[in-house]
Amino acid sequence: MDDPTFFVGWGTLSLINAGLAQGKGRSGLIWCLLSLLLGPIATLVIVLLDRVRSPYD
Repeated sequence: MDDPTFFVGWGTLSLINAGLAQGKGRSGLIWCLLSLLLGPIATLVIVLLDRVRSPYD
């Protein structure tokens, strides 16, 4: 757990998840923070969730 590449990889994954969440119309900040806790599980949840539709769609 002392390996710095683990933390860099986990942080990178959280940023990727934030981008995925924003692409689906969700809050990138919230998903970034959730990803820091859940990691790959958060990625799976984001991928499985449907896109948020606005009332104008």
